[in-house]
Amino acid sequence: MLKRISTEHLTLGMYLHEFCGSWMDHPFWRAKFVLKDPKDLERIKSTAIHEVWIDTSKGLDVAVGVSSVSREEADSQIDSDFALLEDMPPLVIEMPPPPPPPPPAPRGRAPASFQNELKVAASICNESKRAVVSMFNEARLGKAVDSANAQSLVEEISDSVTRNPGALISLARLKTADDYTYMHSVAVCAMMVALAKQIGLSEEHTRSAGMAGLLHDLGKAAIPLAVLNKPGKLTDAEFVVIQSHPVEGYNMLKEGGSVEGSVMDACLHHHEKMDGTGYPDKLKGEEISLIARMTAICDVYDAITSDRPYKRGWDPSESLRRMAEWTKGHFDPRLFQAFVKSIGIYPVGSLVRLTSGRIGVVTEQGGQTLTTPKVKVFFSTKSDLRIPPEVVDLAEPGCTEKIVAREDPDKWRFPDLNELWSGLSERPW
Repeated sequence: MLKRISTEHLTLGMYLHEFCGSWMDHPFWRAKFVLKDPKDLERIKSTAIHEVWIDTSKGLDVAVGVSSVSREEADSQIDSDFALLEDMPPLVIEMPPPPPPPPPAPRGRAPASFQNELKVAASICNESKRAVVSMFNEARLGKAVDSANAQSLVEEISDSVTRNPGALISLARLKTADDYTYMHSVAVCAMMVALAKQIGLSEEHTRSAGMAGLLHDLGKAAIPLAVLNKPGKLTDAEFVVIQSHPVEGYNMLKEGGSVEGSVMDACLHHHEKMDGTGYPDKLKGEEISLIARMTAICDVYDAITSDRPYKRGWDPSESLRRMAEWTKGHFDPRLFQAFVKSIGIYPVGSLVRLTSGRIGVVTEQGGQTLTTPKVKVFFSTKSDLRIPPEVVDLAEPGCTEKIVAREDPDKWRFPDLNELWSGLSERPW
């Protein structure tokens, strides 16, 4: 049985199933193991992680009388919280005067279908990867960021998100572990634009948010690749090196002198947390700028849904569930709610089970509510067989199907899951 307990009640012999916090808050490359080493127990208790999930069927249980929460109780509460998103009032944002707009240019921003925009998004991803690789290489050589080229890239990404917000964001998630550093910047840029639009920021501030997403991890250009892509557990010294990237990136942008202050602030403070346990300055609550709080959410979501050298990416819907658990101390709760609205409770690519017992993958968000996306069903749990793929629009009048559960892709191991929702047999970059 899975139980969530405080780290102060963690003891040797327990089976650690999952950390209740961002994987970036601890130096362990794996999350599932029996606690045998007193040093590991000491390291966990010294991190910013306050709670963990233990599996009592594989290790020791908590002592009688110790407070704990079962996974079923936690999931029920999170699903209840998500249901309230439909009735949330709009977030009111006060922003400083916007930077001067760039010269106007003809831009295609008319709404497009998911599949049509996916083709354009594939081209943008391919182009964006080359541009970001070049930008990081120049940063390693000490050259300033070409802000004009970066802005042009942000405009292309922003236009794609305007035409259809799900296409590019979903496609960028297909990056390989080797592509991660570069495509992560593209994905966070797209999500920042979508979140900015969701909370009603102006065009100028939306452009700034996209630029912040594109450049937030520039400091990783200063991190040795052997540390950045290490597949095993980081040493304490290596963890400190990784945590230096916000300051490194800020200094690079400051020396370049061509990027506005809000973008530099997002680069420096996107690892701060609402409870003050983040880094590098341990800022708390409103001390963290709006754009940095936005970047923190988009950065973590893309990180945990992506394949890395040391872990497989989590399912999009499962990732939101876990992030909801961390919201209290980690993220701005109102911004997180707006983020969920921008990508959906069941983002594209989520594996779900319907009332009929059929399993499918979310292919597109519904236009009415967060709980009625389009789902391509392809497997029957009743017959335990693949079935001809069929798109079910849960928002369609008269549709009797509903999503009854999230499904774990690692349990089912469907080899063509990404191809089912994207229609692509291989990555476009």
